[in-house]
Amino acid sequence: MKQYVIDGLRHTDHQKLKAHLDKYLSSSPLGGIYWLELDESVLTPLQKSHEACQPHVFALMLEETYLSCEFLVRIKKNIKCDCMAYATPDQRDWLMGVVDAIFEQLEIRI
Repeated sequence: MKQYVIDGLRHTDHQKLKAHLDKYLSSSPLGGIYWLELDESVLTPLQKSHEACQPHVFALMLEETYLSCEFLVRIKKNIKCDCMAYATPDQRDWLMGVVDAIFEQLEIRI
């Protein structure tokens, strides 16, 4: 799986990040998995046309010492659809920008 991983989290970093993700993102029944909805501006034409599959999301997995962000654009409503795919370069850049902004906002320095 292609991922953006930020490791080396300290315990206090993990607590701040978990509180932020709990507040602003939806979570999976599996502990530590959060869904980050893609902004409509970065969806591909196919993803935009699949309104029944929306929202399209990235899975973020928070562990004690790292945050892993998958580069697979997923859907939560179905197991498989043609609109699920690895992120485009714009989508990857968008994801990394959002995650980096969260770390900056929370003053987490890695």
